[in-house]
Amino acid sequence: MRNLAAVFLLLFVSIAAPTARAQDPSMVVHLLDYIAVDYAEAVLDGKVRNADEYKEMTDFAANVAEGIAKLADAPQKASLAQRAESLKEMVAAKASPTAVSAAASALRQSLVVAYKVAIGPRRAPDLGRAATLYSQHCASCHGATGLGDGPVAKGMDPAPANFHEAERQHQRSIHGLYNTLSLGVGGTPMRGFQELSDADRWALAYYAASWGAPDEEVARGRRLWESGAFKDRFSAQASIAGSSANEVRAQGGNDAAAVLAYLRRNPALLDQGKASPLDFTREKLAESLALHKQGQRDAAVQASLTAYLDGFEMVEASLATVDEPLMRRIESSMIGYRNLLKSGAPVPEVEAMGRRIDDALVDAQSALSSGGLSPAASFLASFIILFREGLEAVLVIAALLAFLRRSGQAHAIPFLHLGWTLALFAGGLTWFAANRLIQVSGAHREVTEGLSALVASAMLLYVGFWLHGKSNAQAWQGFLMQGAKAIRPGAAWGLAFMAFLAVYREIFETILFYEALWAQAPEQSSAIVAGLLAAAVALGALTWAMLRFSLRLPLGLFFGASALLLAALSVILAGNGVSALQEAGWLAVTPVAFPTISWLGIHPSLQALGTQVVLVAVILGLWRHSRHPSGG
Repeated sequence: MRNLAAVFLLLFVSIAAPTARAQDPSMVVHLLDYIAVDYAEAVLDGKVRNADEYKEMTDFAANVAEGIAKLADAPQKASLAQRAESLKEMVAAKASPTAVSAAASALRQSLVVAYKVAIGPRRAPDLGRAATLYSQHCASCHGATGLGDGPVAKGMDPAPANFHEAERQHQRSIHGLYNTLSLGVGGTPMRGFQELSDADRWALAYYAASWGAPDEEVARGRRLWESGAFKDRFSAQASIAGSSANEVRAQGGNDAAAVLAYLRRNPALLDQGKASPLDFTREKLAESLALHKQGQRDAAVQASLTAYLDGFEMVEASLATVDEPLMRRIESSMIGYRNLLKSGAPVPEVEAMGRRIDDALVDAQSALSSGGLSPAASFLASFIILFREGLEAVLVIAALLAFLRRSGQAHAIPFLHLGWTLALFAGGLTWFAANRLIQVSGAHREVTEGLSALVASAMLLYVGFWLHGKSNAQAWQGFLMQGAKAIRPGAAWGLAFMAFLAVYREIFETILFYEALWAQAPEQSSAIVAGLLAAAVALGALTWAMLRFSLRLPLGLFFGASALLLAALSVILAGNGVSALQEAGWLAVTPVAFPTISWLGIHPSLQALGTQVVLVAVILGLWRHSRHPSGG
């Protein structure tokens, strides 16, 4: 029999816990892969070509139908089950190999999508490590160069696979090889290598597949790839791991197959540059789960924090323009996941939450990559990033500038301008250092933002009550009696520091957000720049309006309104500061059922809301006390 490996796979399915295997979608995918490849050995021109092979294909088709029936419920399950029954009927009717192979391949792809079966590694495998792994685990059977002539291969039945056998290699996908490495082939020396990590098994699968094409075809693929051919067709590891050379040739011709051969040997070309924020998020969440399983609670929590701060947070604004409910759901779920890790929850519970988040992240990738961000979405995301991050800073600077102009304290205005100018310079310098010189984590970014927000909140509260104290005519007249230099150099430097804090706490994060947006939609650079400029104009208009209209207000109303604005900004900054420290892991998070209103600093946690409630109570108490002062 020419395909004895298939016999042993069938024995493995039927003997080794068939119910559990049938419920595993990856096993059903594996069976469909065998049908697509080997049915041609069983039937030719409507007649049985090999009775044993045909029996295998009949049993495999039945196992596919049974396996799909036992899968977890999903919206597409009924349709998949119907197609599996049709495939079984095609095999029973001895349909043509072309038709059966096409039906099995299409069903396999649909199953992969419906149940999110991993058909490719998260990033390019390390082929250098794969060579070492191959020498340790595979060469004794498959030979040092993959010819199936290893020192212990003699007498094996079936013989080890020859990875240079072009006809068979062209029918197998890297994903099929990965499944064989993971599940093994029952009844043969080809066992599953579950002791190897997922990344190592993918690396070995790529390594074995790299022998499937001659050097001249690989060289032609390189020339085509470097000329820009098929870069849309091959954009991720799944695009080269999930399809066989024959499938690619059928869809894109011999040139596409040559490019596939080249990329199988050089998969890192698809991962050039930084990983996308969502891929990074999924990687770090998987790492946190592995650490949790090992009992390393603190390291698991840190990995989950990094997943959010250095990954998901970078695409929040973009995702909000496409699907804000999904963005909020992921944000909330990641907080819940982190709390489970902190509490030492059972592994199954953490795993279930992790799967839900990973599924949502896949949905987010689809939402963001469906044709890429449109010009309108890119413009809106760009506008939101700058306007949202700059609004608080502009309100603080404009309020202080209006006060200095209205009170005739022109000598202090340069200090104010110096503060925010230095913040812009320091933010750019920090970004440069983070990208070129040192590693600045998202946690450090959030700690900086959180602490500066809380300090600025306290300073604004002080200034606001100072202004409130000048809102009556007698107090204002006494202030003016001190002369034009009422604000002394020390206080002027304090204003500069406040301006610095108000701007610096936002500028670094803003730059990183734009960097992430640019990476997501490089073809929409014009829309991104337009959104940035529009936000800058809007912030400038807001500053101008505040300065223009505040100068026309009566003195008492001006100081009262300024005090109210600064007090409100103090509450907003306090909420945002606590939230930033929570995101950095410095403060605990106790979620509450409350809407998120980020522009008001409202975040649905007991700690953030509690801080704001206490601060509002303090403000009201001080205001009531100021109405009945103890002294002049």
